[in-house]
Amino acid sequence: MADAKRRLIERAGGICVDSADKDARIAFVAIAEEDAARASADVLKARGLLVNVVDRPEICDFTTPAIVDRTPVLVAVGTGGASAGMAKAIRQRIETLLPETLGPLANAIAGARLAIRQRWPDGPQRRRALDQGFAAGGALDPFGTHTANTVARWLDAAQEPKGDRVIEIALLSDSPDDLTLRTARLLGEADHVFHDPDVPMAILNRARADAVRHAGAPPLPAPEGLSLFLRLPLAHG
Repeated sequence: MADAKRRLIERAGGICVDSADKDARIAFVAIAEEDAARASADVLKARGLLVNVVDRPEICDFTTPAIVDRTPVLVAVGTGGASAGMAKAIRQRIETLLPETLGPLANAIAGARLAIRQRWPDGPQRRRALDQGFAAGGALDPFGTHTANTVARWLDAAQEPKGDRVIEIALLSDSPDDLTLRTARLLGEADHVFHDPDVPMAILNRARADAVRHAGAPPLPAPEGLSLFLRLPLAHG
């Protein structure tokens, strides 16, 4: 178990040293016997090290997620130490979804930051243009396959983002698991979220973190940007 942990750390760029090394900052304990593992962790913590104890999350100072690497895009999958096997299975599934061109696409967007700002000087308008580009099937769809010219072509061909609008959404239920892909995407893009008073927080939390939430129907005229009006089924409750 210790050898496997060493290989993982070294593959990630870490330098493994002896437990007595004074330059160490973090420690991994890979001891099968519980009392010995706890005793070793106590000694290391007393020295001021942050400690990870394999398969014992309750005494860990930190856990190590499974990583999907599309540098500079990184996806970390953690279970709080509950199951490394589950984290690995999720990582492997995500690996099949994310193309190798995702990293170069992110670098190209970063390199075009000034051109994007010049194309859309207004912040909210720029965000909406990017949202449209990143949408499923869009010119910058992260799950699509791209070339070195993708961002330049998008800048040349991009239309002005859609203006102020209100979209009414009839929710299927009060469970976030029943959100359609379209509704989930719109929640991630909306500037304002209007909703029936009994729409649960679990659904509202799927919206953009900085979206303004309003209990009740949207006013006329509509606020600036994209507004959603979430309605629960009439039979709810």
